[in-house]
Amino acid sequence: MEHKIDQLANRISPHYTHFDVQNRLLFTGHSHQAWPDIALEGLKESFSSAANEVDNKWDAAFKKTELLRGYLRNFYDDPDGLYCRGENTHQLLVSWLSSFDLGEKPKIITTNGEFHSMFRQLHRLREEDLEVITVDANPDTIVKEVRNEIDDRVSAIMLSHVYFESGIINPHLGTIAELARTNNIPFLIDDYHGTNVVPLSIRDENLEDCYLLIGGYKYLQWGEGNCFLRFPKNCELRPVITGWFASFSSLDEPRNDQPVEYDDGNQRFASGTFDPASQFRAAKVVEFFREQELSPTVLRRQYLAQVKLLRKLFLEQQFDPEVIKLRHERSLEQNGGFLALQSPFARTIRAKLMENKVFTDARGDVLRLGPAPYITTDQINQAIEKLADVVYNLNP
Repeated sequence: MEHKIDQLANRISPHYTHFDVQNRLLFTGHSHQAWPDIALEGLKESFSSAANEVDNKWDAAFKKTELLRGYLRNFYDDPDGLYCRGENTHQLLVSWLSSFDLGEKPKIITTNGEFHSMFRQLHRLREEDLEVITVDANPDTIVKEVRNEIDDRVSAIMLSHVYFESGIINPHLGTIAELARTNNIPFLIDDYHGTNVVPLSIRDENLEDCYLLIGGYKYLQWGEGNCFLRFPKNCELRPVITGWFASFSSLDEPRNDQPVEYDDGNQRFASGTFDPASQFRAAKVVEFFREQELSPTVLRRQYLAQVKLLRKLFLEQQFDPEVIKLRHERSLEQNGGFLALQSPFARTIRAKLMENKVFTDARGDVLRLGPAPYITTDQINQAIEKLADVVYNLNP
């Protein structure tokens, strides 16, 4: 009988011929997933739009962006949220941070599990005397540690839903949001590793007044240039880092010395001119996901089954834990969409796997194996077999 993983994988994998997913071991699904063939139609459409409409192409581009917003509002059960598109999450992060008086309130609370875009920027600001407080990303202690650090000098709380290195889910977003709300502190959630893999209801978790960073490069299969900052509809932040796309309504008005205006709606944190081809591409992927009925529930079930099989096969190998072991042993319900393995030889193993045409990635001493909905049980078996060959033939 066909495995439940293969029921979905075998149905959708024929739609990814350009990435040749059926004949390759692509286990960087947590970093860069394959694009369905229909994405190419979107790129062609963007060229035709520019050729036919010239500068009027922006009307079509903005409609594509609105389709992406609609997808995110549905995923997050968030009909009233606003979603500002950006080239990358760092651009949106910096714009958001520039909204605060960090001289008056120089304290930011974050964790030791944040991705490089947030970690690097905050680390650099710490060098300029910003007080960046880093608490442990451990779900068992994070609420207590955040609570202990809150005072009247805090400008923001910034942390992840799913931690990029370990894959562990932070289950306390609602509780931390209440702490932030009670103390009038803005709360930013980095959900790059959660979107489209770990369902999150903004309404059920009472996160309507929170901010989310969202990226299309990974589980959404939208590719580069499709990142979003979700913010509440009553947001009055005035980012210092701001571009002219943040206020189209005032472009034709005479320039004056009045305070800079921001449009109502989705553009508050926008920059300037961008290449809209990525929105055409992503809109086609949204169309494909809907046609294939790849709902949040279906996707979560697929990722859980795939990671469960990866972990089972890994443990059956009985590797020397001094060489390689699970990054954590929490239940899979507390894990995102990839398997994290810890090894002092992680980068060597990753390189050897690449020589064997197995795509994985390594961050420090963590090797990550990330499936995608089109990955079959046979491919998972092959990947673990090749991992075993590499590990047992290591010469540390």
